[in-house]
Amino acid sequence: MGYWYLAIATIAEVIATSALKSSEEFTKLVPSLIVVVGYIVAFYFLALVLKTVPIGIAYAIWAGMGIVLVAIVAAVIYKQIPDLPALIGMTLIITGVAVMNIFSKTVSH
Repeated sequence: MGYWYLAIATIAEVIATSALKSSEEFTKLVPSLIVVVGYIVAFYFLALVLKTVPIGIAYAIWAGMGIVLVAIVAAVIYKQIPDLPALIGMTLIITGVAVMNIFSKTVSH
């Protein structure tokens, strides 16, 4: 269940972070509520993840996937297209998460 909870935590964090721009510095009520509720859900499920997944691994996956998914949402919704160095960096993040999951003895599946 840990990795399912991690997926929920990541999706909630991506929704909350993406809503930050729409909240216009917390002056818009609905996007601001989405931000607050999204982060509460994200941290709650991240806390559940830590019962079964080592904190370093969980955080690396959560943060890494969050970065990539927020960049995708920003590109689609806000037309903020990442340049080549950003794409290379995100590829390195995904590669790092994959290496940890495939080769690390700390990761338990």
